[in-house]
Amino acid sequence: MKLPVAGLCLTFLTTTTAFAASTLAPALIPQPQKLELGVGEFHLRPDTKILASLASLGTAKQLAARLRPSTGYPLKVHTKFFSDTAADNAILLTTRNARTNLGPEGYELTVSTHSVVLRAPTQAGLFYGAQTLRQLLPPEIFSTNVVEDFNWQMPCVRIEDWPRFKWRGLMLDVSRHFYTKAEVEKILDLMALYKLNRFHWHLTDDQGWRIEIKKYPRLTQVGAWRDQSSVVPPNPPETNAHPAWAEPAAGKFGPDGRYGGFYTQQDIREVVAYAAARHITVVPEIEMPGHSVAALAAYPHFSCSGGPYSTNAKAGVGDGIYDPANPGTFKFLEGVLTEVFRLFPGQYVHIGGDEVRKEYWAKSPDCQALMKQEGFTNADQLQSYFVKRMAAFIGAHGKTPIGWSEILQGGLATNAVVMDWIGGAVEAASAGHDVVMTPTTYCYFDHYQSTNHATEPRAIGGFLPLKQVYSFEPVPANLPAPDDSRILGAQANLWTEYVASLPHAEYMLFPRLCALAEVVWSPKDARNWKDFQQRLAVNERRLDESGVNYRRQTAAE
Repeated sequence: MKLPVAGLCLTFLTTTTAFAASTLAPALIPQPQKLELGVGEFHLRPDTKILASLASLGTAKQLAARLRPSTGYPLKVHTKFFSDTAADNAILLTTRNARTNLGPEGYELTVSTHSVVLRAPTQAGLFYGAQTLRQLLPPEIFSTNVVEDFNWQMPCVRIEDWPRFKWRGLMLDVSRHFYTKAEVEKILDLMALYKLNRFHWHLTDDQGWRIEIKKYPRLTQVGAWRDQSSVVPPNPPETNAHPAWAEPAAGKFGPDGRYGGFYTQQDIREVVAYAAARHITVVPEIEMPGHSVAALAAYPHFSCSGGPYSTNAKAGVGDGIYDPANPGTFKFLEGVLTEVFRLFPGQYVHIGGDEVRKEYWAKSPDCQALMKQEGFTNADQLQSYFVKRMAAFIGAHGKTPIGWSEILQGGLATNAVVMDWIGGAVEAASAGHDVVMTPTTYCYFDHYQSTNHATEPRAIGGFLPLKQVYSFEPVPANLPAPDDSRILGAQANLWTEYVASLPHAEYMLFPRLCALAEVVWSPKDARNWKDFQQRLAVNERRLDESGVNYRRQTAAE
């Protein structure tokens, strides 16, 4: 039986059948670019060998480690230099003779009755092929406990696959509610399964500063804690469901009873390394010039008013913005970013730039004097001055600054990337800037998943059902070629005003993150809602085995 995927007929196919029409087709998420389903199965056995070229040894060992918990098989990994074909009862991972036109994240996977061959130009491609291999096995492969007397088989297939977009991301806000290192790593594991490759870590905001900066210890001594766990009023009685799993974990309270936490620099290094082993780049976000109450609670003299400031949700947040007229402000932020650069080897550093309360700059005599000195006629130009100054510092250190839509206001720094949440993608891309798409209508996973709020944990508002996420097209319709190539991809955002626990985060993320993963990986023409629902039914079993607290879809959805 031969099946094309995404409407693309493989050259080795002699007949074509609609992929979605086959109940025998493997339930892969995201959908691969090309797939041919063969006859028969490969059976994984205790004596199956994993063969790898020397360069691919690490990836092979990762695969063996992933297959062991559920099978109990201590699969042996051997380096193989002399052949590009697998022996009987073997899985071969290699970069030798791989097709470079698959791109840096593409791979080929061939499963026959006697062997499995996974070939890719890079280790990233091999890693993604290994995630597909895992999904070809029964969902029980994701169990954390040994499944006794089980037939571990995968269908014979031939797959050619590569991603549509370079940026396939998830943002997690750990400022409003803190997530431990182990919790972040579980989220990274789930991202990797669905071939997501950018983890945007929202580390600072009004409600908490989560990254240790040795030059400024008060940022975590003061800014990482508040008096109460909630940053929003409790759920109104009989209005929203409030399951026990939505409560913050007891371990997120300090010895003095205050709520919060932070990551030491060693924690950061470990998370970055954990992500890198899964081919995920961590993008840190240090908010500026607004959303900075936690920092200003520790160092109020870098604000316009001088404070006082408090991270407590019930206290007023004041202006919550840095003072651009104070040279010490930039020295302070440069000191912070210098330590950030050392911790995060990735290309991008996010500097926020959204929702700046510029009316407080208008009240500041020093800011008004700076505007007059620079010839500025409005506060947008002052924000642009701030962002451009920080962008120049970031660029001088070999990094690329990225910010929310508002960094367009007053003029965009020449080296900046725009993360579009409220518009500006077409303007930025047409001007030669790269763009990451994350519009609220498709990518804000803090929104409700049902219009019946009584059945859902309280959310920020809005309504974003699974089907709507799946319908998202990241390239704006009014952005012509070649400017459309400036769209790097898209990401989901999980803001956590109302999300205090990992099980609650999982409920908001899954299965919507599965839908977005397919949007950013698979061809646009491949999307088929009915087919996705069928594959999702199998995928839910994977999530069950993985212990993920996902939201189950109802028949009406």
